[in-house]
Amino acid sequence: MRREPAEVEITMTTRDGTIGVLLPRDTPTRDIIPFARRTEEHGFDELWVVEDLGYRGGLVQAATVLASTTRIRVGVGLLPAAARNVAFTAMEIASLAQLHPDRLDIAVGHGMPSWMRSAGAWPKSPLTLLAEYITALKSLLSGQPVDQHGKYVHIDGVRLHESSTPAVAPAVLAGVRGPKSLALSGDVADGTLLAEPVTPAYVTEALKHIAPTRPHRLVAYNIAAIDDDPAAALAAARPALAVVGEPDWRPHIAPLPFYDDLVALRSRCDSAEEFARVLPDAWVRQLAVAGTPDQARSSLADLFDAGVTSAILAPVGPDYLASLESLESLAAVL
Repeated sequence: MRREPAEVEITMTTRDGTIGVLLPRDTPTRDIIPFARRTEEHGFDELWVVEDLGYRGGLVQAATVLASTTRIRVGVGLLPAAARNVAFTAMEIASLAQLHPDRLDIAVGHGMPSWMRSAGAWPKSPLTLLAEYITALKSLLSGQPVDQHGKYVHIDGVRLHESSTPAVAPAVLAGVRGPKSLALSGDVADGTLLAEPVTPAYVTEALKHIAPTRPHRLVAYNIAAIDDDPAAALAAARPALAVVGEPDWRPHIAPLPFYDDLVALRSRCDSAEEFARVLPDAWVRQLAVAGTPDQARSSLADLFDAGVTSAILAPVGPDYLASLESLESLAAVL
């Protein structure tokens, strides 16, 4: 982790990993730059932006955040592989990497199947596309000429001009969750981005499939709510966990001892919102970084011990700036 010099800098880096914040996808426009600047001022190491269908574009958000800050690393997680031509994506990423050296990370993934289908962009073989895409993207960003003729990616001698090639190529991670996709990440990517919720048990299971044989980053998103009153923190985190009962999130939950009970609970609930309301507190504590600052520190330490290298905290509403301020209290205990 490299940083530009600063007169005063609070570090949230532990001996095991780094801590960052996720910019919520529905942050009011007027709050995006203040959120980014406060994240940096509070001493967080990373700020990640998302690209969810119907919200904001990931690369535009990253450009805005990078231009509004001076030190913090910015991650884009994630760009759906089927949404953009890889050569033109490489040009956009390379431009950001040149303008903001050593401050950019990129995650590429399948995208949510339902979103990609609704946009007419779900391939017959998501795994093949992702492998071809990441391979080509990494080569292009490193300045190599690319001749690649796969099932989905077709490039004939494309190469970034030397004036447009970053001195250091940004890391390209795979944002994935299933066993086969995790194995693909270990084969072709510089790291893996795991969506929330990420528990130590899920990390252990994911690493079995990734099976990295070289340095491999593991970035983990988690819902976060910090309060001196632990009950208030759990109550704040609960609504954001509504989705964990849905089928797409089963890989996250399957390694947990209460998996069967959680599936049964969701089947009894008429809605995801009802499910979130009746989640037992003990489950919420495991599915989110939620509680007092000391409890949050313990949760983060467990994640780092399991193999996470960057823990990214997603603040909860309705006031994201206020939630960000509460997360800052972690600086005192890490």
